[in-house]
This record gives sequence, C-alpha cells and structure tokens, in this order.
Amino acid sequence: MLPRLSTIAPALAGLAALAGLSLASTAAAAPSDRAFFQSVNGQWSGPGEIVAGKYKGTKFSCDLTGTPTEGKDAGIKLDGFCRVGVFKQPMSATISQKGNSYGGRFLDGAEGKGLDIVSGVVTKDKVVVGINRKKLNGALIARLQDPSSLNVTISVKVDDAMIPVIGLSLTRQVDNLAVGSIKP
Repeated sequence: MLPRLSTIAPALAGLAALAGLSLASTAAAAPSDRAFFQSVNGQWSGPGEIVAGKYKGTKFSCDLTGTPTEGKDAGIKLDGFCRVGVFKQPMSATISQKGNSYGGRFLDGAEGKGLDIVSGVVTKDKVVVGINRKKLNGALIARLQDPSSLNVTISVKVDDAMIPVIGLSLTRQVDNLAVGSIKP
C-alpha cells in the first residue's frame, strides 16, 4: 500500500517518539509556544505501533529525554532510543523555530537516513509539524493530553489523502523518591 514507507519506517517510528519533545521556540515565539515546549521537557517513555504499510502491526517502545539547546536560539535536543523486540535504535533530533515556522532534523536528516522537519504550528496543547524525506511528505501531530500524557500520530501523504501510519503514547517519567522533612 505505501511502498515508500517501508524504507523509512524505523525513522518514522523514531520521529513519532520525538514529537512533543523536539520543537523549540526563539525569543520571537508566542508565549503559548514557549509554554507548550517547556511542558514537554524531561523524560518520556511509551509504546507505539505502525498502523499502515509493509510494517503494519509492528509494535515498538521508546525511552527519550528532551533537554533545552544551548546558544542564542532556544530549542530542544532529543536523545534516547526506540526498541522493537531485541533491536534497539538510537534516536536523536534537534529542532528550533525558523522565522514564523519550525525546522530541524531527525537523525541525520533527509539527506541521510532520517527526516527533515520543514514547517510547524503550535497551539495551546498541540504541535503539528511537516516532515519530508525525498519524495515522502507528511505531518506529525503531538497532543499533550495532560501534563503526563503525550499522544503522537504520524501521517504520510498518498495521492491527495493523509494516511495515519504510526501512533505513539508517551508517559512522563518522574522520580518516585519520597521527600520529607525531619523534625527535631
């Protein structure tokens, strides 16, 4: 059904994992952009599934950490991995605002084995970015359901339709260490 998808399914799976973690804003960004990106910093993990194409039904899980980038342009650097069975794939991304939109790359970008982020829009609880790899175009949507839940969908353009191909549910990982005080 989606022959081009089969060649980049691992990259799309990783891109799904980076969704809400990999975008950033500069000083010109709207306060709501900044608030959204700040709300997705940290450690996330969760399951995903490829729902269309040659690898339909493949389940995977991801463990990722998003940290702010250094320098004059604010942004997020994502590092971690996704796992399918015993196979573990490193994941990385760096993304930042480019004018009134967003840009960046996943892994080594479209010129290598990854993807380019070519556009983006942020609302209160959702980010939508355009993705590209050679002749493949699509979109990634990440919605923050609550402070600890991030749902991600990646769709690719086939003819004139956007077909969902990957779904991912990430949960924020928190340190459950109890903290208290000692009274004399």
